[in-house]
Amino acid sequence: MPRSVNVVAAKKRRKQILNKAKGFYGARRKLYTVAKNAVEKALYCSYIGRKQKKRNFRKLWIIRINAAVRKFGFNYSKFVNILKNNNIKLNRKTISTILSDEN
Repeated sequence: MPRSVNVVAAKKRRKQILNKAKGFYGARRKLYTVAKNAVEKALYCSYIGRKQKKRNFRKLWIIRINAAVRKFGFNYSKFVNILKNNNIKLNRKTISTILSDEN
Protein backbone atom coordinates (compact mmCIF):
# COMPACT_ATOMS: atom_id res chain seq x y z
CA MET A 1 0.00 0.00 0.00
CA PRO A 2 1.47 3.40 -0.92
CA ARG A 3 2.24 5.95 1.74
CA SER A 4 -0.44 8.60 1.99
CA VAL A 5 0.61 12.17 2.57
CA ASN A 6 -1.80 14.85 3.69
CA VAL A 7 -0.73 17.48 1.19
CA VAL A 8 -3.68 19.75 1.94
CA ALA A 9 -2.74 20.17 5.62
CA ALA A 10 0.98 20.56 4.84
CA LYS A 11 0.28 23.20 2.21
CA LYS A 12 -2.03 25.07 4.59
CA ARG A 13 0.61 25.01 7.33
CA ARG A 14 3.31 26.32 5.00
CA LYS A 15 1.01 28.97 3.58
CA GLN A 16 0.24 30.27 7.10
CA ILE A 17 3.95 30.69 7.79
CA LEU A 18 4.57 32.43 4.46
CA ASN A 19 1.62 34.76 5.06
CA LYS A 20 3.07 35.74 8.43
CA ALA A 21 6.40 36.43 6.68
CA LYS A 22 4.90 38.98 4.27
CA GLY A 23 6.91 42.17 4.30
CA PHE A 24 10.13 40.40 5.26
CA TYR A 25 13.21 40.96 3.09
CA GLY A 26 14.43 38.54 0.42
CA ALA A 27 14.42 34.81 1.14
CA ARG A 28 12.87 35.41 4.55
CA ARG A 29 9.57 35.99 2.77
CA LYS A 30 9.85 33.48 -0.10
CA LEU A 31 11.50 30.27 1.13
CA TYR A 32 9.55 28.23 3.65
CA THR A 33 12.44 27.06 5.84
CA VAL A 34 14.00 30.50 6.10
CA ALA A 35 10.58 32.13 6.59
CA LYS A 36 9.73 29.67 9.37
CA ASN A 37 12.87 30.60 11.30
CA ALA A 38 12.26 34.31 10.73
CA VAL A 39 8.62 34.09 11.85
CA GLU A 40 9.55 32.09 14.97
CA LYS A 41 12.15 34.69 15.93
CA ALA A 42 9.76 37.55 15.17
CA LEU A 43 7.05 36.03 17.39
CA TYR A 44 9.59 35.46 20.16
CA CYS A 45 10.88 39.03 19.93
CA SER A 46 7.38 40.48 19.82
CA TYR A 47 6.57 38.64 23.07
CA ILE A 48 9.67 40.12 24.69
CA GLY A 49 8.82 43.54 23.22
CA ARG A 50 5.39 43.55 24.86
CA LYS A 51 7.02 43.01 28.25
CA GLN A 52 9.69 45.66 27.60
CA LYS A 53 7.07 48.20 26.55
CA LYS A 54 5.44 47.99 29.98
CA ARG A 55 8.83 48.47 31.67
CA ASN A 56 9.78 51.40 29.47
CA PHE A 57 6.51 53.25 30.06
CA ARG A 58 6.79 52.77 33.81
CA LYS A 59 10.33 54.18 33.66
CA LEU A 60 9.09 57.15 31.61
CA TRP A 61 6.31 57.93 34.11
CA ILE A 62 8.75 57.77 37.02
CA ILE A 63 11.15 60.15 35.23
CA ARG A 64 8.30 62.60 34.53
CA ILE A 65 7.08 62.49 38.14
CA ASN A 66 10.60 63.00 39.47
CA ALA A 67 11.19 65.99 37.17
CA ALA A 68 7.86 67.57 38.15
CA VAL A 69 8.16 67.14 41.93
CA ARG A 70 11.75 68.44 42.07
CA LYS A 71 10.30 71.90 41.39
CA PHE A 72 8.51 71.61 44.75
CA GLY A 73 11.63 70.50 46.65
CA PHE A 74 10.94 66.75 46.72
CA ASN A 75 12.42 63.84 44.91
CA TYR A 76 10.51 60.86 43.52
CA SER A 77 10.97 58.49 46.44
CA LYS A 78 9.92 61.04 49.07
CA PHE A 79 6.89 62.01 46.96
CA VAL A 80 5.76 58.40 46.60
CA ASN A 81 6.29 57.88 50.34
CA ILE A 82 4.07 60.90 51.10
CA LEU A 83 1.36 59.52 48.80
CA LYS A 84 1.57 56.12 50.47
CA ASN A 85 1.38 57.58 54.00
CA ASN A 86 -1.70 59.61 53.03
CA ASN A 87 -3.38 56.55 51.43
CA ILE A 88 -3.53 58.17 47.99
CA LYS A 89 -3.85 55.30 45.56
CA LEU A 90 -3.06 56.63 42.09
CA ASN A 91 -0.96 54.81 39.55
CA ARG A 92 2.19 56.36 38.12
CA LYS A 93 0.61 56.98 34.73
CA THR A 94 -2.16 59.09 36.24
CA ILE A 95 0.21 60.99 38.51
CA SER A 96 2.57 61.80 35.63
CA THR A 97 -0.30 63.14 33.48
CA ILE A 98 -1.63 65.26 36.35
CA LEU A 99 1.77 66.74 37.10
CA SER A 100 2.63 67.32 33.44
CA ASP A 101 -0.69 69.13 32.88
CA GLU A 102 0.16 71.59 35.67
CA ASN A 103 3.35 72.71 33.93
